[in-house]
Amino acid sequence: MWNVSNVLTWNVLTVSFASVSTGGEISPKAENLLLKEREAMSNFLVKNGQRYVFQGDSITDCGRGGVNRPFGDGYAKMTIDAITAKYPERKIDFINVGISGNTTKDLINRWDDDVIRLQPDWLSIKIGINDLHRYLDKVPATVSPEQFRENMFTILTETKKKTKANIILIDPFYMSTSKADNSRERVVLSLLESYLGTVHEMVNIFKTRHVKTHEAFQKQLKYRSRNYFCFEPVHPNYAGHMVIASELLKTLGW
Repeated sequence: MWNVSNVLTWNVLTVSFASVSTGGEISPKAENLLLKEREAMSNFLVKNGQRYVFQGDSITDCGRGGVNRPFGDGYAKMTIDAITAKYPERKIDFINVGISGNTTKDLINRWDDDVIRLQPDWLSIKIGINDLHRYLDKVPATVSPEQFRENMFTILTETKKKTKANIILIDPFYMSTSKADNSRERVVLSLLESYLGTVHEMVNIFKTRHVKTHEAFQKQLKYRSRNYFCFEPVHPNYAGHMVIASELLKTLGW
């Protein structure tokens, strides 16, 4: 008995045979059919013709406005390169709008221009560690755990109301396992639980996809020093960005 998989396979073989019989050239119509069939047989979620926006702070920005423009040289670029390598036929419009130093307050101020106006099909958001540090350091632009929750709710409500984006929330993380008394890193890890709790709550409320980067790094730190992934607990090096990209790609069905 034939099923959907049989039909898709037959269509791909038909197009491939047509290509051979005409000297290797595929008509635009046949090429489009082949692309659709490949997409139907793939678990990868981002489809041909869709727009993917990366939003966040310095970890997303990663020099996108300088010599590494337009995507930076961090997890966003690694994710884009991995997708392009595996799915070269998919024309996906990638845009990185991360800005170094941003908190959720900053995201709210630029949400219309940098997200709503772009009307993404996919939107990943990596934010929170600057909010935490502003609060811990009691600076004027502080973002308490309560304010962080309110800001995230506002951002996601606006996105759901004004776009059709598939949303992916990426956890803030802190690469430390410190349990030392009077250690700032221990304080940060304790406070981080509140911010992580908000992200996890938003995942449930807004039915988003979820990348648990803090959990992924804590697992890595069981086996090797954090110096392998970063020079301080917040900003990853190449290997650290590879961990983030790997977790994001898994979430996308790559």
